[in-house]
Amino acid sequence: MKILLLALCVSMSFLPAFASHTGNSGDSGPVIYDQGLTVERYVNEGIPNSPTTMAFVGDNLLVLERYTGLVRLVRDGQLSPWPVLDVSVAKDGERGMLGITTIGNDVYLYFTAADSDAGKAIENRVFKYTWNGDKLVDPVLLKTLPSDNFYHNGGAMTNHNGQVYAVIGDNGNYGWLQNRPHEWKNDTSVILRVDPPGPYYAIGIRNSFGLVIDPVTGNLWDTENGPDEYDEINFVPENFNSGWIEIMGPTDNQTKIDSLPKYENYAYSNPEFSWQKPVAPTAIEFGSKELGQENKVFVVDCNTGNLYRFTLNPDRTGFIFESPDLQDLVLNVDDSPDEIIVGSGFGCSTDIELGPDGFLYILSLSQGAIYRIIPTASGEQPIPDAPKTEFPIEYILTTSAIVATIIVAVVAAMLVRVIIKKRKS
Repeated sequence: MKILLLALCVSMSFLPAFASHTGNSGDSGPVIYDQGLTVERYVNEGIPNSPTTMAFVGDNLLVLERYTGLVRLVRDGQLSPWPVLDVSVAKDGERGMLGITTIGNDVYLYFTAADSDAGKAIENRVFKYTWNGDKLVDPVLLKTLPSDNFYHNGGAMTNHNGQVYAVIGDNGNYGWLQNRPHEWKNDTSVILRVDPPGPYYAIGIRNSFGLVIDPVTGNLWDTENGPDEYDEINFVPENFNSGWIEIMGPTDNQTKIDSLPKYENYAYSNPEFSWQKPVAPTAIEFGSKELGQENKVFVVDCNTGNLYRFTLNPDRTGFIFESPDLQDLVLNVDDSPDEIIVGSGFGCSTDIELGPDGFLYILSLSQGAIYRIIPTASGEQPIPDAPKTEFPIEYILTTSAIVATIIVAVVAAMLVRVIIKKRKS
């Protein structure tokens, strides 16, 4: 019996923890479950120092290294060894090199300025630079923002028709902009009009790492991270109030909505989708005709490594679902996510961008990698089928080995008992 218990303990110590849809998401890289799409590694070199965001300038990519304050150039899938910009940034918590967007050769950067490399944080700053083909030059300071706390510093940026937007979270503040009826620090929990400057586009945002413009309608969308429950995807009209700190996730309590402090003419509406169990959604991007995904929205996250895909309604103001589980617009803890998970194994991903070729580019902070989603006909490798069972093949093989080990241990224990009996007799 001791032999059996020892074998069982040893076997269970090697049992890995698997979750649904992990596929072969370990060292072999990410997988896509849509037979019409292929994922490939776009940059062979590893990108160091926790790359956070990226943006195309022409056909080239500019990639931010969060910890070093460097901006790196990717040209034709190759990472240049020399940075195109180097600034001093703080690196603690959610501070660092945080956001980028481009309009032609104008490049906008959002970062937490520090007194020295990895030194004490001063403030969040938004600069405008000029791309001269080799370097970022001619810096112009456009906006300073609070960074009193190391968390909820935001940084996601986007632009449309010459208007540049940026988002910042609450940064530990709880005043009018967080739906509390008292004064506190301004320029927190908001989507800002940065260039040209203007009034807040939206308020009541807890923590966001994703902003995008619908290329068809020009409407703004965001992703938001909740506390211990309810991450969100929001359709964000002008003068939108996302509800934090009083509301996170959906509510049908009109009394609660009506009780929100009235800050100018900003109005609350429920999210277009929520995760009851947080997954830390980050970047959000729209699909393209080149991928056959014109009516789709893609989201990456930092907790699970999944790539999510949502189907837009005809007005492109929300989502439609086939699964009864999701028709309440919430992935509850007991719901199946199969309809919305289109890929896995991307690690903690912090950006997804539509390239000038119409393909999707995904930046993995944890893997230091950039992947590209392309049509299957353009790829060299076949696409694995989506798992048909809850557990991938690695789990089945590992479990089979454990069972075999236990059986051998049981047989061995029985033989030992038989031998001992014979010797006693």
